[in-house]
Amino acid sequence: MTHNLTELLQYGISKNASDLHINTGLPPQIRVDGRLHAVGDKTLAAEDAQAICYECLNQEQVMRLEQDRSIDLSFGLETQSRFRANVFWSMGTVAGAFRIIPYEIPEPDDLGLPANIVRITEKPRGLVLVTGQTGSGKSTTLASLIEQINRKRNDHIITIEDPIEYIYAQKKCVINQREIGADALTFATALKYALRQDPDVVLIGEMRDLETIQSALTIAETGHLVFATLHTNNAVQTVDRIIDVFPPHQQAQVRTQLSFILEGIFCQQLLPRVGGGRALALEILLPHTGIRNTIREGKTHQIAAQMQMGQKETEMVTMDQSLAALVRSGVVEETEARRRCVNLPDFEAAIAQTPGV
Repeated sequence: MTHNLTELLQYGISKNASDLHINTGLPPQIRVDGRLHAVGDKTLAAEDAQAICYECLNQEQVMRLEQDRSIDLSFGLETQSRFRANVFWSMGTVAGAFRIIPYEIPEPDDLGLPANIVRITEKPRGLVLVTGQTGSGKSTTLASLIEQINRKRNDHIITIEDPIEYIYAQKKCVINQREIGADALTFATALKYALRQDPDVVLIGEMRDLETIQSALTIAETGHLVFATLHTNNAVQTVDRIIDVFPPHQQAQVRTQLSFILEGIFCQQLLPRVGGGRALALEILLPHTGIRNTIREGKTHQIAAQMQMGQKETEMVTMDQSLAALVRSGVVEETEARRRCVNLPDFEAAIAQTPGV
């Protein structure tokens, strides 16, 4: 196959790949159903890998790459797909990772998002966090939820992303999408001025540092609906990450603040589906009074137990229960789910649970 970036990306689209990787010393690789596959058998020389990666860069971006040794960007192939890219230097050669992002924003049903998550888009204010490792579908979930707001509410939505991934067509909402580097210098500076732009809903592509997290909490606390992502694996870890980023003398205040504004934490994993494709495992925390008190009192280790109490009424699910449900329904292999579980005894207990109980 011709080693041309456009053709490689088009090939990835045809194979329902999620990513394309360009590296010296290997053929191009595409990720299908979570696993990498070589495209042909011709290995890439250093100059070939660099030429492929540079196809998506303009002169200014090349200069930034040469200076910073890594660059984030997004671009599109008209009528086919958008792509999020990171081009970087690795052991003296240029490499690239390209994420395939469809132009069409998926419906919540197509992603396997339950109704209680979709209902979060009706909230007038608060903080909603979608978490998980890289490649777990966080951006797609957020885009699907933002699109629901775009269709149903007459609001002003501001997104702050690095880079911009999904592009929204303005429907009932006014939408301003801001890209770090092009439209704002940093997440922190973009959020600093967000409140002056009369937003109703703010999407933060990633809460990376203290200043960004602090701004997100403030925006939610002042009566806005804030969506954001974190690279955490479960709800307890997410709460702890937010609190622990602050200096010790501020943590009690942050616990109180978070206990009032938090409206949901959704932790995602994508697993290989039996027969092909990928299945979504989803932990859902929807804080009630007991969980809010637990956060405020610094007893986050009790959150998982509280999530399992009265689940039919609260509609909460732990990651281990979600994984077990996928195994019991024959959607994923038990060995794969077992490898991804948070707590093995909890997972095994959920596997043994009578269906429907």
